[in-house]
Amino acid sequence: MRNYAKAIRQLKRCDPVLRSVVERVGRCELHLECEPNQFGALVDAIIYQQLAYKAAQTISRRFRQLYASRDGAGPGRLPEPEELQRTPVRKLRSAGLSRQKIGYLRDLARKATDGTLALGRFGRMPDEAVIENVTQVKGIGRWTAEMFLIFSLRRPDVLPVDDLGLQHGFKEAYGMRALPSARKMQKLGEAWRPYRSIATWYLWKVRRLQSTRGDGE
Repeated sequence: MRNYAKAIRQLKRCDPVLRSVVERVGRCELHLECEPNQFGALVDAIIYQQLAYKAAQTISRRFRQLYASRDGAGPGRLPEPEELQRTPVRKLRSAGLSRQKIGYLRDLARKATDGTLALGRFGRMPDEAVIENVTQVKGIGRWTAEMFLIFSLRRPDVLPVDDLGLQHGFKEAYGMRALPSARKMQKLGEAWRPYRSIATWYLWKVRRLQSTRGDGE
C-alpha cells in the first residue's frame, strides 16, 4: 500500500464506531515499507517477547553490540544466522538473554540456515502460509507471527485476536463491560476487510488515548 487513505475511507464508512476512533486518533502512523531484514525482525520478535518495552530495548541494544566492530565502536548490528549459531552461550547471556530465549534464537538461526524458514519468499506467500512457516521455530507462536506480518511484512489485513491490547481497544471503543471473545472480535472485524491491520492499529491507539484521559482526570 502506498498510503492508507483508501483504507481509512472504507473503515470510516463501514463502521461508525471505528469512524469515531479514527477521528479521535488522527493519521495512521504504521510504516508503509516492508522490513528487508526478515531474519533480524524475527530475532527482535523473540527478544521482545514477554518483556517490558524498556527492558527489551536494553537487551536488544546489548545483543546488537555483540556484533559491533572489533573495537566495539558504532551502534552494533543484528547477526547473520551463521554468526548467531557460532556465538557462545556465555556471550549471549552477557547481553541479558535468558537460556530459554537463547534456545529459541538458536533454533531460529538453525532453521534459517537449513532452509526451513522461507526467508526472502515471505513477500509472495499468503498470511496463513507465513504463520505456518514461522511457527515452526521454537518460541514463535501465532501472536508473534501476526506481529511479524503487521510490523515487518506490513500486511494490511491481520486481526490478532489473542492480543491483549487489541482486546482492551475493542472494550473501550465499543463500550463493552468485559473483554470480548475472539469470536466477537472476528465478527465485528469482518466489515473491516481487507484493512484489519489498520483497524487494529487504531484500536491499540484508542486504548492509549483513554488511559491518558483517565490519568489527567
